[in-house]
Amino acid sequence: MDRLETMAVFARVAELESFTGAAKSLGLPKASVSLAVSKLEERLGARLLQRTTRRVSLTHDGRVFYERCRDLLTDADELETLFQKSGETLKGRLRVDMPSRMARFRVIPALPRFLAEHPELELELGSTDRAVDLVREGYDCVVRVGATGDSGLIARRIGEMKLINVASPAYLKQHGVPRRLEDLARHAQVQWANTFGQKPMGWEYEEAGEWKELPMKGRVTVNNAEAYVAAAVAGLGLIQTPAHTLDPELKSKALVPVLARYCAAPMPVSILYPHRRQLSRRVRVFIDWLVEQLG
Repeated sequence: MDRLETMAVFARVAELESFTGAAKSLGLPKASVSLAVSKLEERLGARLLQRTTRRVSLTHDGRVFYERCRDLLTDADELETLFQKSGETLKGRLRVDMPSRMARFRVIPALPRFLAEHPELELELGSTDRAVDLVREGYDCVVRVGATGDSGLIARRIGEMKLINVASPAYLKQHGVPRRLEDLARHAQVQWANTFGQKPMGWEYEEAGEWKELPMKGRVTVNNAEAYVAAAVAGLGLIQTPAHTLDPELKSKALVPVLARYCAAPMPVSILYPHRRQLSRRVRVFIDWLVEQLG
């Protein structure tokens, strides 16, 4: 390995806190990763990683070196694309993440044309419906729905998604169609929780210009969008979900709208990426294309 490759290996070990994880991420044998880091430490004359049977952590010198190393690797990546003209083919690998149904219905159907235009580009597309760690997991950018928080990342707001309330015809036949908020007392809601054990959200609605939440019962709690919609189709309760992801279910009448006056607040949609002086061209082009697809 040359010096940059060795630094890239060290950076992945530091980010994942694991030689095994870094080896798997880079597609290298674990022994090669361990040897590369050992030679780097020998060349620098400093111990960069503290190794135990359970985890790998940065030493003080390792932390200092990692910060400089990360900047250097970013600069090298940007330098390779500095003089590429806008019409030249994109090269390299992109790792992105977005909500599962957004990927399934809005992005993946449009990918063949994008990849045909850039035949030397490789894309790793995650759709786990969880907040991935961009730095630790090596993502170039992610699409997030809802508040982004103070993550230290660059957030590009691209719009918002309207939410609607739906249920299956079978559920409504059995429990009746809710027409007022008071009717929800005899209905069930499919619960959503990013982490099991957290208190699920209730029914969100607007009243007199304020957003409020009404607690609701529910026997099923899920943590991803596909399961959320599938549970509603199966007749397990009402859901509040982005309208644009429900085209198949609405067209087939597997789900029908209810309580149109009491919908949840629109959810902001943002693209997040690590803070860099200048994004690599492949990331910039992909983000612009993504914004176009999501409208």
